[in-house]
Amino acid sequence: MKYKNLTIIGTSHIAKQSLDEVKKAIEDEKPDLVALELDKRRLYALMSKKKEKIRLYNIFRIGIKGFIFSLIGAWAEKKLGEYVGVSPGSEMKQAVRTARKNNIKLALIDQDIEITLKRLSKTLTWKEKWNFIVDIIKAVIFRKKEVDFDLRTVPSKKIIKKLINKVKKRYPNIYNVLVKERNDVMAKNLVKLMKAKEDRKILAIVGAGHEDEIIDIIKKSINKVDITYSVTIGKTQNIIYNNN
Repeated sequence: MKYKNLTIIGTSHIAKQSLDEVKKAIEDEKPDLVALELDKRRLYALMSKKKEKIRLYNIFRIGIKGFIFSLIGAWAEKKLGEYVGVSPGSEMKQAVRTARKNNIKLALIDQDIEITLKRLSKTLTWKEKWNFIVDIIKAVIFRKKEVDFDLRTVPSKKIIKKLINKVKKRYPNIYNVLVKERNDVMAKNLVKLMKAKEDRKILAIVGAGHEDEIIDIIKKSINKVDITYSVTIGKTQNIIYNNN
């Protein structure tokens, strides 16, 4: 998807197809900046060879429900990654490595993961938590499929829309925190980048399902006063450039 000086592509975090598409997009587009659906903590965790230890103060800082949700989600994503032979987040690592190889700067546009998990702890209901565990058991242990598609490829927009509608209905608070609120943060960070670098090509790489709403928010917001975004982004996370 393209809008002004921005190109945005949606990926699957465990699809081999996304690794190839990310590498090709960076090499073909030759952007001046690659924006990623990551924050500082997630980038470090993704690129570091050290496994982060579970610490008690981390649990209290983000809240017990957010912490449990992150553990279950990471476990499920790892299992699915093993099933298709691709480690979760490999397409983001591919983007980082390809950008560094071509001396292209990176921008981290997602909300700080701690803010997201704290928000989950505050808003997540026990009913949603129970639904999540049940659905994980169905999908991973019993291999029951709600929607049939190849995990090795990025789902079609029709399938993504169906899945998102299901999440909205079954997990309204999870949808608001993990999708809607983060889309707003990423869109506003991208607007700030687009305005600051109007003569530069920006390539944004986000999870499939985020790109349509992000583009819609950008189109509605692009003509608003810059200070609005500076104030809003200041409450979430500043954009971070990284080319090391």
